[in-house]
Amino acid sequence: MISVSPKLGELLIRTTQTPDLEAALLKVLTEYVDFKIAALSQTITELENKWHLSFEDFVQRAREGTLGQDAYSWEVEQDFWKWEQAVTLLKHYQALRPV
Repeated sequence: MISVSPKLGELLIRTTQTPDLEAALLKVLTEYVDFKIAALSQTITELENKWHLSFEDFVQRAREGTLGQDAYSWEVEQDFWKWEQAVTLLKHYQALRPV
């Protein structure tokens, strides 16, 4: 049994146009997870296009020193952290997606 404030319940029902509060909340959360997956996938695609590599290849080439740039430069490190975060969070949100 879900218990939310009347104001939040009304917002959920009006936003989703679903009369059942539990179904409305599930719809909002499912759409949020789908939105996060799409945004993270876009970030990953942008970085793959920028570097012409997968994340795994990027990491391996950075370790080997064959990236074509200093692996410890600000730009490379920023892309690494952004990419690693996107890959990690994508796996997390994909695991949350309802079957």
